Amino acid sequence: MRIAVISDSHGHGHIVDRIIRRESTAEAIIFLGDLTSDIEDFTYEYTDKRFFIVSGNCDIFPSYPYSAVANVGGVNIFITHGHTLGVKGGTGALSAAAMQSDCQIALYGHTHIPNITYEDGLYIVNPGSCSRSRDGGNSYAVIDIRDNGILPTIIRI
Repeated sequence: MRIAVISDSHGHGHIVDRIIRRESTAEAIIFLGDLTSDIEDFTYEYTDKRFFIVSGNCDIFPSYPYSAVANVGGVNIFITHGHTLGVKGGTGALSAAAMQSDCQIALYGHTHIPNITYEDGLYIVNPGSCSRSRDGGNSYAVIDIRDNGILPTIIRI
């Protein structure tokens, strides 16, 4: 099963659409906030996909929680924008929340910097920003869940 992970689009819904079209084999789309309005219409257009959405710090009057647990392909995934867990200062609180929720993957955004780490049996993935990178290149992530394991990858756009 393939999952596309998108974050921090900040009003660039056309980029979100381009990613979803590019990842046509993804069965699930996870959006990590900052601006949820950029993805909401696509939940009606792409009815063959499961969508999981959390709000970010730039989502005024948030319609979604700041954190949630999604079960995708039999794997528990902690999803959050990350601002409420202080991810700009480190991923300790994120890791603790994910492990407390019995998750194998923790996804976060907010920093606009892509990153993949593996600590204590937990994949920690930030897809970066699809529109406003802070490291020189816009990006998103894909996660392949297979019988033999989990493979997260950062995709530059």
